[in-house]
Amino acid sequence: MPARDTPAEPAGSVSESPESTPTAAPKGKLRLPLLLTIAGVLLALDLLTKVLAVANIDPQKPVRIIGDVVTLTLVRNPGAAFSMATAWTWVLTLVAVAVVIGVVRIGRKMRSLWWAIGLGMVLGGALGNLIDRFFRSPGPLRGHVVDFVSVGWWPVFNVADSAIVCGAILLVGLTLFGFEPDGTRATSNARNEDS
Repeated sequence: MPARDTPAEPAGSVSESPESTPTAAPKGKLRLPLLLTIAGVLLALDLLTKVLAVANIDPQKPVRIIGDVVTLTLVRNPGAAFSMATAWTWVLTLVAVAVVIGVVRIGRKMRSLWWAIGLGMVLGGALGNLIDRFFRSPGPLRGHVVDFVSVGWWPVFNVADSAIVCGAILLVGLTLFGFEPDGTRATSNARNEDS
């Protein structure tokens, strides 16, 4: 008995319905090692610069780098950025611990290079200031953070602060443009579902 001919599908047609097409799995390798490397480098840089600042800068005699615009000024900050919440040092310490735990949890499944860079910066900065909170005077959970870079009207900051701010800006940008930590892009997925 002759085999039945099946009608040929027209060129460009799709044999599966959109509902049966599986969602693309995240591509790329896990980025936790990169995240931890960035965090480790920034942490080491932060600790080194703080040790050098404490050893070489007299709090009463700022070191001028570019006139009065950029100076090295040693300050011990009990509060958050801009010296806010100075009476809540222990709360800031607990928030920093929560940030570190959250970043590591997200990082275990991360496949995005840019998310790894941003979170690595936030993690390195959070750890740098957290070490000050635990090990500097007046005591554990209440330690004052060493700040030493002064630029114009901006409050005095350190390497950890810079890393946190730059990492946070990068993460906000990635979120706004739809880049997910798993390496996918939310806007392109939404367009695929709409079509």
